[in-house]
Amino acid sequence: MAVLGVIPARYASTRFPGKVLHPIAGVPMLQRVVEGARESKQLSDVWVATDDERVAAACADFDAPVVLTRPDHPTGTDRLAEAAADAEADVIVNIQGDEPLIRGFVIDAAVEALQSDADAVMSTLVHPAEPEALDDPNRVKVVLGARGHALWFSRSRIPALRDPAAAPDYWQHVGLYAYRRPFLLEYVALPPTPAERAEQLEQLRALEHGYRIRAGVIEDWQSTPVDVPGDVALVEARLAAEGRA
Repeated sequence: MAVLGVIPARYASTRFPGKVLHPIAGVPMLQRVVEGARESKQLSDVWVATDDERVAAACADFDAPVVLTRPDHPTGTDRLAEAAADAEADVIVNIQGDEPLIRGFVIDAAVEALQSDADAVMSTLVHPAEPEALDDPNRVKVVLGARGHALWFSRSRIPALRDPAAAPDYWQHVGLYAYRRPFLLEYVALPPTPAERAEQLEQLRALEHGYRIRAGVIEDWQSTPVDVPGDVALVEARLAAEGRA
């Protein structure tokens, strides 16, 4: 099974313009993502998909293959699908360009989750939620079914706690997806759905259209995306704690 990693990298982020090239401990964030992805044992290659020449020029500095895509894509997944349309790969992994702490074994866990479930068309990852993430709308929460499938995603705390004696496990989503390539191309043609629009979470489109998402659980890594400028210091502190600054 050929597996390709693609990093959609849009320069014009609404909340943090230019964040994919913002330095993280002196290294452009996108470079840190590419280097982390290259640790993967499952990926045959790692591409960057962008519509911006500034991003493409930066990628040349760290030898990352670039696919130039249309500028009018509404989501990163649409950009991913354009890049993957002619790719010779069975599985396409969407690696977020704002996840500078990504590691290869994390990507491998998502791919292995998909490989383990013939009925799933895509997979993602979760880890135990950090207490401060539960009510942070920038940190997405997940409810899992007994067979390891994602039942729902929300920016709110889910499930709600009515009985303090029945405290559930809270799972935090890692914004990384592995798609079977035919489904990825089908997915971007599906109409957006009500909950997807309300939450601004693309993965809800798959659930609302009746598709199954396998969720791999990863215990020894935590998602720390850069959503706003204030997140940079948190990421740099984690890099320093891990000796990778």
